[in-house]
Amino acid sequence: MIEPGATFKDNVQLLPPVDGVARIDLIDAAGAVVGGIANQPGRQGSLAVYHYLAQQFDRLDAQAARHGLALFAEHVADAQDRPGAHPNIDRLLAIAAGGDALKIAVVVAGD
Repeated sequence: MIEPGATFKDNVQLLPPVDGVARIDLIDAAGAVVGGIANQPGRQGSLAVYHYLAQQFDRLDAQAARHGLALFAEHVADAQDRPGAHPNIDRLLAIAAGGDALKIAVVVAGD
């Protein structure tokens, strides 16, 4: 597991590439897709973090969420100051605070 640094930009450079990933689906305990991240400009950093979390953890639980927040680094404070501005960080904050765990499903391009 990587040791997150002080900046999101530096942390993203440490993550595996997401070239073949079409999207990430987030699935609740009932099997419903409750969120997702598409591989598109402006979302690729979040996609890389969630893709990495899927590789490192069985599910997106409080421990995985805390690690994800460390990867988002300086953006976490902005998300806390402006709820809704960073929905992918908001989700991690909620799970880290005791929210329900989710399954992270990686959908590869062409599927």
